[in-house]
Amino acid sequence: MKRTLLPLLIAALFAAACSKQQSPSEVKASAPKPKIEVTAALAEARAIDRIVNLTGSLGPDETTTVSTEVSGRVANVHADFGSFVKKGQLLAELQQTEIALNLERGRANLAQALARIGLDPSQANARPDTSPAIRQAEALMLDARSRYENAKRLVATGDIAKERFEGIEKEYQARTAALEAMRDDLRVQLANIAALRADVGILEKRLRDTRLYAPFDGQISQRMAAPGQYIKENTPYFTIVKNYPLRLRVDIPETAVMAVRVGTEVTFTTDAIPGASFQAVVREINPSLDARSRSLNAEARLTANDPRLKPGMFVQVQLVAARGVQAVMVPKEALIEVAGLTKMFTVRDGKAVEHRITPGAQSDGLVEVTGAEVQPGDTVVTSSLPSLVTGAELAVKNAPAPAGTPAKKG
Repeated sequence: MKRTLLPLLIAALFAAACSKQQSPSEVKASAPKPKIEVTAALAEARAIDRIVNLTGSLGPDETTTVSTEVSGRVANVHADFGSFVKKGQLLAELQQTEIALNLERGRANLAQALARIGLDPSQANARPDTSPAIRQAEALMLDARSRYENAKRLVATGDIAKERFEGIEKEYQARTAALEAMRDDLRVQLANIAALRADVGILEKRLRDTRLYAPFDGQISQRMAAPGQYIKENTPYFTIVKNYPLRLRVDIPETAVMAVRVGTEVTFTTDAIPGASFQAVVREINPSLDARSRSLNAEARLTANDPRLKPGMFVQVQLVAARGVQAVMVPKEALIEVAGLTKMFTVRDGKAVEHRITPGAQSDGLVEVTGAEVQPGDTVVTSSLPSLVTGAELAVKNAPAPAGTPAKKG
């Protein structure tokens, strides 16, 4: 009996000794991995406005180059670069001596032509049916007609010779022709007067053109003339810019064209004025899309004047493409960007599940997530994101209650 128990006792002692000699690494490997402690929140469903971010530029309401239609030497300049001017304000003057003398000569020629038909300069627009020459010719014609009619009766009775009658008849015909010639001459003189009157009008306009006036309220952005400088016709003197209301020009992509119409309000910002936003209203829309860029050019007017805004500024425009769109929103803390990719994690059965997403609209600390199978009410991880991988065991410290779950009573 003792011999039978001895081998069993030795085998048991050997097994115990082997179990005590097990390596620490083997013991550690067999222990369960600790859970990663995280915080979490619930994905929410919210109605948001779909915003399209565009780029645009500001332009002046009006820009014009002021020039004159006459040539001459600049006598005076009354405005300079940067000056604010009012509509009708005198900007510059040319020397007027030569044009004024030509105008005086033209008026004298017109007065002379008027005097030939018995008119004075105040009657330059009159069109008389007679003139002193016509009245004289008419009197001679009437006298010749009277003698002709008398001679016609006398020649019939034989009281005067036929040759005498023929002489009286020819004189009457000559007087009648002279009267018609005087009437024709009057028409020629009236036409000449009209031409002289037009010449005087042109000279008066040229005299007025020696003075340059501002066409609208604005600011001078360039001055290209100086006193004493000889200027040819149509040479630019000034460039005037009207800064209010500023025009906002923006190209609308084809996908957002249906969201834009006359009266649509847009919001824009500019890096030149950090933290400020401005509003404009669409006033003009191009009737067709650009064939190359597939975009629609629109122009908006600012709703309020702001002296900080200048023509030529580059702006960022926010256009509301759709309102009240249902979207899945998660806290900003739930997103992490790695190697140019944005991802997030949800908690399912106590484990992390990775989702690659495309961030969308932002509102009240929440970000719209698209491109992932995330539904409203899903639990999303908001901490320890760099340590997570799909399948990692999680211990949620603030396990959020699903939407609609009643709160526990204390």
